[in-house]
Amino acid sequence: MTTRILTGITTTGTPHLGNYAGAIRPAIVASRASDVDSFYFLADYHALIKCDDPVRIQRSRLEIAATWLACGLDTNKATFYRQSDIPEIPELTWLLTCVSAKGLLNRAHAYKASVDKNLENGEDPDAGVTMGLYSYPVLMAADILMFNAHKVPVGRDQIQHVEMARDIGQRFNHLFGAGREYFTLPEAVIEEEVATLPGLDGRKMSKSYDNTIPLFGSAKQLKDAIARIVTDSRAPGEPKDPDNSHLFTLYQAFATPAQLAEFRADLLAGLAWGEAKQRLFQLLDNELGEAREHYHALIERPSDLEDILLAGAAKARKIATPFLNELREAVGLRSFRTNVQAGGETKKKAAKSARFVSFRDEDGSFRFRLLDADGEQLLLSRSFADGKTAGQVSKRLQSSDELDLRVEGEAFGIWLDDEQVASSPGFADAAARDAAIQRLYVALASQE
Repeated sequence: MTTRILTGITTTGTPHLGNYAGAIRPAIVASRASDVDSFYFLADYHALIKCDDPVRIQRSRLEIAATWLACGLDTNKATFYRQSDIPEIPELTWLLTCVSAKGLLNRAHAYKASVDKNLENGEDPDAGVTMGLYSYPVLMAADILMFNAHKVPVGRDQIQHVEMARDIGQRFNHLFGAGREYFTLPEAVIEEEVATLPGLDGRKMSKSYDNTIPLFGSAKQLKDAIARIVTDSRAPGEPKDPDNSHLFTLYQAFATPAQLAEFRADLLAGLAWGEAKQRLFQLLDNELGEAREHYHALIERPSDLEDILLAGAAKARKIATPFLNELREAVGLRSFRTNVQAGGETKKKAAKSARFVSFRDEDGSFRFRLLDADGEQLLLSRSFADGKTAGQVSKRLQSSDELDLRVEGEAFGIWLDDEQVASSPGFADAAARDAAIQRLYVALASQE
């Protein structure tokens, strides 16, 4: 099975060494796997939420595109495009906005942080909050759901947004699916082993700390930045502690095991910090030198970058355009020609079938319902800590040869592994309950 992976890169800055080690390099390596279908895009609509400087956004789009290509992204294998070149994205955003609960968006971390800060400063709760910031999770959901991504690599601060995309996709499927799951429910992927590089002062490398090492600056700029890395005061000849050295951590992210073992031994033997920094410079310059030349060549030929990105957009739209047409049909935005039959009657709706519907409770837990063909609830599950477990239980019910059903007065419960996992509503009498049990067996059989 091919796994579709999708990653967006917000175009508000210039990539640095930390971005390369923590996101760009591992993503490009992952895109080369034979069982992966990768979608990488420049999230320039998202950039408008954070930045109102058009020159900066345009420059960032150019630099980030050139960086990914210079680092080896194969656009014949991966789909690489600008978000703003896919007009289906904002249209899908609106379709999803119309099914997104305001209460869900009220809980978004970025919005809550802005409100909390305003209250702390004695201001109106929504002071300075734009609809772009408030609706950010819906736009991100459209990015993910448009291409039915299975996995979305994100930082921990973005997990909530992927979970919101799942919630919104589930809601759309429930309202308009009529037995079809239009959207694949994505999974957030946290890559624990991906390097988080220290900056010049030992804190996480970040533009906000002004402690970054340029990725594709000149060799002199790279060398000057490395020279500013903070080290301790141990003199040449004194043993150094590699495990508490920011410089060693940076070296470790790019060295082979043999190079790393030699560097560690030399530090323990008293290698001078100046010489250690020279070795780090040489290591990085060897890895980045060829890519640096490619990067600057691309920057000098923006029209070539434009052609590559437009080709990527055309490739993405071959998926997005027909899929959006299906979604428009689903919500009722249909052509009159295709819906009108002889005699002026509209086509009958597709026959409905029994279906499982997953949802998330206010407390954050996950549950599911089983509805019969008429939409009447037959089962309501207990709460589960995560959506994956809830999905596994519903699948077991669909595939179970012998259902452990236990009557409880005018209702009944379903058990798995000696644990009750779902229950029916209460019925008016035993006859109604028994009729519902029969409908339950029919509903489960239709899911197989």
